[in-house]
Amino acid sequence: MNKAIDFVKQSIGELKKSTWLSRQEVIQSTILVAIVVAIVAVYVSVIDWGLTGLLGKVVGGH
Repeated sequence: MNKAIDFVKQSIGELKKSTWLSRQEVIQSTILVAIVVAIVAVYVSVIDWGLTGLLGKVVGGH
């Protein structure tokens, strides 16, 4: 049990040493991540659509 308490105390001490992002930096990072996710989603969708069409032609679908 003492090891768990020591771990929590050390963790809190390390968190106090951390430098946290400002609110504006968090907002900018979140927007950037959302944009990158949207771009990757569109890219994967286009590749999926193309491969589905190609496979349909190879297999003989409509």
